Amino acid sequence: MNCFYIDKLLPMILGLMLFFMPCSLLAMDADYCLMCHGDTDMVSGSLLIEATTFDTTAHAILGCTTCHESIDDEHPNGDSKLSRATCLDCHDHLGQEYMMTDHANYATCGDCHNPHEVRAMDAMAGYDMNDKCFKCHEVPAMVDLHKQWLPQANLHIAKLPCITCHTGSEGYEIVLNIVAKQDDRFLSRYELPDYQTLQEISGEAGILSLIDNDGDSFITLRELKAFNRNPKYRDLRLAGTMVPSDVSHDLSTLDNRYDCTFCHVSGPQSMQTSFLAIPNRDGGYQRIQVEQGAVLDALYGTPDFYMVGTTRSASMNIIGLIIICGGLVMPVGHGLLRFLTRKNRQH
Repeated sequence: MNCFYIDKLLPMILGLMLFFMPCSLLAMDADYCLMCHGDTDMVSGSLLIEATTFDTTAHAILGCTTCHESIDDEHPNGDSKLSRATCLDCHDHLGQEYMMTDHANYATCGDCHNPHEVRAMDAMAGYDMNDKCFKCHEVPAMVDLHKQWLPQANLHIAKLPCITCHTGSEGYEIVLNIVAKQDDRFLSRYELPDYQTLQEISGEAGILSLIDNDGDSFITLRELKAFNRNPKYRDLRLAGTMVPSDVSHDLSTLDNRYDCTFCHVSGPQSMQTSFLAIPNRDGGYQRIQVEQGAVLDALYGTPDFYMVGTTRSASMNIIGLIIICGGLVMPVGHGLLRFLTRKNRQH
């Protein structure tokens, strides 16, 4: 019996050792490289890597020599030439999607994604996702193109990532961001603040404490109400955007996006899953789960974010129609009776 357990456990133990050992070695590898490549006195230009940013990227866990495997102990004085892995070595499925699009004729992976800065979807604010698109697609031109069929085109483009409509994700979610008033004017603009700005407001308690009062890393509707009613935060608001849950590079124009009810729908199909994106010191974002359906409470939950139609009530529609019809009975009925009795009034 003991031999049976040993035969089963030994491979598992060895597997775990092999799994964790490379991670520690790869971390050492990156730290060693960044001693030079993170120092502005030693390198510059494309050779300079921001260490704090790289440590939070999706590629950091891989280490440098996973992509630059030709680097040896003699670097930089050796004869070995710098090798670079291609994105398709790991992201083949995304590459196949992308190669089927028109974008593949104009831009490579590196034109949109810096491998030393790229972050996962859940480490982004939502509003910053369009920065890559706007490198080529100018905003005024995109607004003019979309307003041919899309109402409030400028508002949609300002508030939605392009990939919300131009990728075929299986699911979508609402990402909320804390935005700050820019000046003391009554109609001042609200913009996405950086980590330092929110840290100064929150103090030692941390940025998350602005909303997460009990510190459980879960935002309830009650906590959203408390944040919106707190006079200390009168210059702060919650702005929201809808983002895809999954990464896709098909970048196609999907027919169902021309249907407004894809987003503006009520009932169980409405977008009820949401997260709060909190900025980190390194420039990335941390997403905190928000209570399911909280974004539907437009009055107290997210008063500055409302998707038209999400709280539509069929009963209220019927009652409203009855009121309108009732109001028309008197003028229409009176006019009809006068028309039918017009001959009697001639004598």
